Amino acid sequence: MQPVPYHHVAIATGNRHVHVAGQVARGADGSPLAPGDLTGQVAHALRGTATALRAAGAGFADVVRLTFYVTDWTPDKIGPFTAGVEQVAEELGLPRPLPPASLIGVDHLFEPDVLVEVEATAVLD
Repeated sequence: MQPVPYHHVAIATGNRHVHVAGQVARGADGSPLAPGDLTGQVAHALRGTATALRAAGAGFADVVRLTFYVTDWTPDKIGPFTAGVEQVAEELGLPRPLPPASLIGVDHLFEPDVLVEVEATAVLD
């Protein structure tokens, strides 16, 4: 089996759980960002996730679980998907490897232009 870019298990201690609802590629005014661009939407969704985590006093170092929902998933999309993660890894301080993660292919999300949605769970002391 090939190594994967995320941990298979996370053990968390702490008494504050932070659950970040699905973040998508939208500007502060709700306008779509990176339309039709999976790489760009992954990057923007992760930026939104970072903003939400910061608002709760957390960061990606505190994340114990990531879930990605990607529309019309096919294995050939792994390159653009991974490129989106790489694009913001240093900027957002994404740990390497990532925390345990799932990538789930879905038919569609809440709006037709949304290609990816990211959920995060963090645990704080």
